[in-house]
Amino acid sequence: MAHSTASSSRAPNAVEETFPLTQRSSASANRPRISTSGSKRQKKSLNWLAKFKRAATLMAQPEKRIAKAPTVWRSIQAIVFASWLNVLLVFIPISWAINFALPDHDTLIFVFTFLAIIPLAKLLAFATDELSLRVGQTLAGLLNATLGNAVELIVSIIALAKCQLTIVQSSLVGSILSNLLLVLGMCFFAGGLRFSEQGFGQSAVQLNSSLLTISVIAVLLPGAFHMALQGQPEYDELSTDYNILKTSHGVAIILLFIYASYLVFQLFSHKGLYDDDSGDMQQTKAYAGHNPFRLHRTRRNITDGETVHSPSSTHDREAATTLSPPADANPDVEPGTNSIASVETEALKQPLMNLAVCIWLLVVVTVLVAVTAEFLVDSIDGMTSSGLINKEFVGIILLPIVGNAAEHVTAVTVSVKDKLTLSLGVAVGSSIQIALFVIPFIVTLGWIMNKPLTLLFDPLESIVLFLSVLTVNYVVQDGKSNWLEGMILMCLYMILSVTFWYYPGTQGIFPNC
Repeated sequence: MAHSTASSSRAPNAVEETFPLTQRSSASANRPRISTSGSKRQKKSLNWLAKFKRAATLMAQPEKRIAKAPTVWRSIQAIVFASWLNVLLVFIPISWAINFALPDHDTLIFVFTFLAIIPLAKLLAFATDELSLRVGQTLAGLLNATLGNAVELIVSIIALAKCQLTIVQSSLVGSILSNLLLVLGMCFFAGGLRFSEQGFGQSAVQLNSSLLTISVIAVLLPGAFHMALQGQPEYDELSTDYNILKTSHGVAIILLFIYASYLVFQLFSHKGLYDDDSGDMQQTKAYAGHNPFRLHRTRRNITDGETVHSPSSTHDREAATTLSPPADANPDVEPGTNSIASVETEALKQPLMNLAVCIWLLVVVTVLVAVTAEFLVDSIDGMTSSGLINKEFVGIILLPIVGNAAEHVTAVTVSVKDKLTLSLGVAVGSSIQIALFVIPFIVTLGWIMNKPLTLLFDPLESIVLFLSVLTVNYVVQDGKSNWLEGMILMCLYMILSVTFWYYPGTQGIFPNC
């Protein structure tokens, strides 16, 4: 009896307790539901944004800490004394004045504009290096890849706009030949005067050789295409030119894709492969006994069976330190002492210009190069019409000196300091940029501008380019160099110079522009 009363008294309470639950469930059923797939897509997009921000932050963050930026006056002083080539800046106003005052003297205009662009190329490289200090290693590599051949790119664009297609092709091929034979040969020769053999990373060099080979194949295929159809009885010149033009456009897009993949490989996935301390680098060897290219005596230090050169000058002592660095520069200093402060001090990078002056220098120099290069290109026809010099020699030999003069000095200087991997990066890396980026970019730009620029190069230029790449591949395949290999490359470049001095070029390669 008591049990039934208690149960009856609890029953209403149970109904009261369950009713709010039912009400809440019905209210939650009426509430609009958020799509699960939509929330997943939103989370995924947020994750991509976060990754992009993180990557952008890492790319913009400098590799080393930057010291306080100099003042505007100090920055201007750094620009003035950046290089002894700045002495040639006086030819900029002179060349402009001659162009307007004596427009018929094309040879004089060419000479002075030629001399005026050389220091501008050096200043452009100087501004690029200063800007690279303020960003991460990846973004710095992209800047150097983009602005490293800015002079060649500007000259080619101006020549393309003026329909000087022969100058466009020959100048780009000449830039590759100049870097592969003259610059690399001078690096091997100058370094070989101080060291018996110099080592460099084999993996990166072999990869670069493969990239150069595929670029040469892309240049040779249109020529083979043209020769294969030229002997056919149903040969039609107009249709063949059209097919070669369309083939060049497709190949140019593929080459640009290869270059983008090369940048990802070099700057992201395998950037350690291009360091000076890569594991596959051959050891640099000094001369055993007396260096035949030096006047002072040497002594032998027998360490693990190696003969080490003992230089007497301060410059040589730096090279000796590079050859065999100590395992621990100061083993007695314990962690946590003042050595940390000294390391932090060494890690600071001192910029020579502040950011505003650096950007202004880039803009001003680019404008000066564009205007001066236009005068240079305009004077080529008048200078070559006299018959004293032909367009092939101007494009293959002379114009590459304008854009590569600064790189020549840099590459040779660091090769003497036993930094041959850096020299190879300047010489071979610049050739890869020309072959895989500048040439296909100019062909694509000609496509946009409706200019009939193709990858059908002059037959002699194509053969010379193939033989030069083949020779360089043989020279660098062992991962070490000496002065004789450098002299071989330089002599090959001189042979090509003599050949193109007398070579009149092939007429009728291009359709009407």
